[in-house]
Amino acid sequence: MCDNHKHFMQAAIDEAEKNLLTNDGGPFGAVIVKDGKIIARGHNEVLKNNDPTCHAEMQTIRAACEALGTYDLSGCELYTSCYPCPMCLSATIWANIKVVYYGNTAKDAADIGFRDDYIYDFIKGNCTDEGVMKIYPLNREKTIVTFQKFMDKNDKELY
Repeated sequence: MCDNHKHFMQAAIDEAEKNLLTNDGGPFGAVIVKDGKIIARGHNEVLKNNDPTCHAEMQTIRAACEALGTYDLSGCELYTSCYPCPMCLSATIWANIKVVYYGNTAKDAADIGFRDDYIYDFIKGNCTDEGVMKIYPLNREKTIVTFQKFMDKNDKELY
């Protein structure tokens, strides 16, 4: 592995280590790199912010978007201390980040009590536990109207 990769992964590890001292959230850290430079850093702040979306990758994506003034992180790379959970993986895809380097595996995270597997199973339709979530369609005939209005807009921007 080239020295730059090691340097960037160490920066993600350093972010994860912060939570061992601050208890802001789980032991997860991330950095986003563009053109060989770290443009954003973040670590899990779920407990600090009482916000279940404040995972390391989410925090880092938000910081990178703010730093670059865009929602499109094409050309950026994500270095994260652990394989991204389904939410973070989705956000990474939405941000157009095409390269991700991770340290720990999802199994490693499960071994310390973080269980993303049931979310992956739910998405795949393999989860029969109704305690995870019940999801029902409702009022499509009314909600589709806004979609149709959006479709007719000349100045819409897709992302």
